[in-house]
This record gives sequence, structure tokens and C-alpha cells, in this order.
Amino acid sequence: MYRFLASTRWLGWFLLACVFAAACYGLGNWQMSRLDSARAENHRVATNYDAAPLAFGEARPLFSALPEDRKWARVALRGEYLARDTVVVRNRPVGGAPGYEVLVPFRTVSGETVVVNRGWLPIGNESAGRPDAIPSPPSGTVDVLVRLKPGEPNLERSAPEGQLATINLETYAAKLPYPIATGAYGIMSAEDPAPDVAPTPLERPELEEGNHLSYAFQWFAFGVLAFVGLGYAARLQARINREDREATAEAAASGTAVLHSAYRAPRRPARRGGKPTDEDAEDAYLDALEAAGRPPQGPAAGN
Repeated sequence: MYRFLASTRWLGWFLLACVFAAACYGLGNWQMSRLDSARAENHRVATNYDAAPLAFGEARPLFSALPEDRKWARVALRGEYLARDTVVVRNRPVGGAPGYEVLVPFRTVSGETVVVNRGWLPIGNESAGRPDAIPSPPSGTVDVLVRLKPGEPNLERSAPEGQLATINLETYAAKLPYPIATGAYGIMSAEDPAPDVAPTPLERPELEEGNHLSYAFQWFAFGVLAFVGLGYAARLQARINREDREATAEAAASGTAVLHSAYRAPRRPARRGGKPTDEDAEDAYLDALEAAGRPPQGPAAGN
């Protein structure tokens, strides 16, 4: 019944379904990996964001190489801001509003220099491409509480003087006359003494998984549906083939002509005007027999 599946045509359809299903499986796994990443980030935020802060002496190695599970760890710093080397990072939207983030080197009392992200500023109204004003950090010895994040990849994109295209710490270090830690930077959450004017603090990350799970299920379902559709088409073709065989057998038993799949060869139209030919008369005779449900008899049955 299903021997037609071995034909070139149906093997081609099967191969196409396999390729489509494999693509859907890959896309589904990609969504699942994104879900795993979102869940891992949620766990890091829940574990580290409000944990007790580490002293800089204990957290010093984290600024050189930040393990993934220590992201958002809190660190207490003491030292002074090197405000003359402040830069802003472009294209940092918050809540849909375009703006900048402010980076300032911070030299600890032990002599090491790390980078502190002091917060967000909106785009300026007075001049294009820069904030109207950058609030100065507190001068002198300052106690700063930060949360750690790794640096960002280099975008290979230029930026105006005093700006960075992204928080790439190696790029920032190349602009400075002294070394800085390039494995991580700190997002400022508190300063003592607090300045009168400061950038807007960056908000706590939202704990959300997104739609990755539902998207993954959709892709997996599409892959399964490819074979369901192919199976339905094969079953439909098998039924058509069976009906044709049954019609052929019934026609052979009754001596009538076989009309495969409800189709028959059209009769030639009768001539306009003049006397009907013998073939026209024979066609009319066969049509009358079919309408009456009787098999043709005599010589007409062989045509």
C-alpha cells in the first residue's frame, strides 16, 4: 500500500522534512540555552546583589578576572576618584531614553586603580553627542560601595574625545597614563560623602526568564509537524491509490471502462451543422447507457 514512499518524489519530501525538523530542533535548543542563561543570571542576582560586601583586599583578584558566579558581588572600596580621567559611554538607554554612563578611575588606599561606573546621564540639549554636564565625584578620600560586572567586548567603533563606544576596559586603559584593573569594574551603589549632584544610579536587574521556553516549544512543535504533515499526505495518497485499484477491479468485473480518480477522457464535441457521424452516434449511445446505469453491449463495449 505504501510502496510509493520509495519513489524519488516521496524520498525527496522525506529529506526536506528531515532538514526542516533538524533546523527547528537547533532553534529550539538555542532558545533553551538562552533560557538557561537567563536563569543563571537570575540566580547570580538573587545570590550576590544584596550579599554582605567584601573588603577590597579580599576582592582584589576579582577585578583581574571575574568568575561568572561572582558577577554582582558587592565590594567596599576606600580611596579617591581620579576625576580628570572621567569618560562617558555612548548609547546606554534606560527605560527607552537614550543616554550615557559615567566611568571614573578610582585609586584605592592600597594603590591599585579600578574603574567605577557612577551611573546614567541623559543626552544633552545644549550640544549634540554629549551630556550637558557631568557631575563631579566627591573629592578627597571616599568610601564607595560597588557591584562587580565584567568588561564588555570591543565594538571596533570609534567615539569622540572623552567618550567610549562600550565599557571595554582594555580600550579605556590604553587612554590612561597609569594601569587599571581590566577584569571587572564596579557599578556604584553608594558614596560617602555623598555629592550634592550625582548621575542617576543604575537600577537593579529584573529577574525574568523571557519567552525562551515558549519559543523553544514552538520550534520543537514545528519540527514534529513536518513529519505529521508528511504522514498525512502519505496516508491520503495511499487512500487515493486504493480507491483507484478498487475502481479498476469493479470495472473489470462488470466490463465497464475505468475512470481513474473520477476523471475520464472528454468526448469529442459534435460537429456543428450537417449530419452526425457514426462516432457521434456511438458517443450518444454510450452516454445514454451510463446515465441508465447499464453496461454497454455489443461492438460499442470495446471502444
